[in-house]
Amino acid sequence: MNPYPIPENPEALLGREAAAAALTAAGYVTSPSTLATKATRGDGPPYRIFGKRAIYRWGDLIAWAEAHTAPLRCSTSETRKTSTLEAPL
Repeated sequence: MNPYPIPENPEALLGREAAAAALTAAGYVTSPSTLATKATRGDGPPYRIFGKRAIYRWGDLIAWAEAHTAPLRCSTSETRKTSTLEAPL
């Protein structure tokens, strides 16, 4: 059983380990070390510092993960950002 369930409240604050576990449980496989690396590079989810620890708002984590997820595809050969289900020009 996951000791860090997926929060129901988007305002819930999570430490880095809980944030990674909750993202993973939601289907966005992430480790605490990945979040730490992304924080140093500036391409991770927004966070705050409380004492010496990073804390993440659950709503920000999900928004970040969804923003970094590719759009739906119907085929592995699709490379465009739009679906091939659209009418041709």
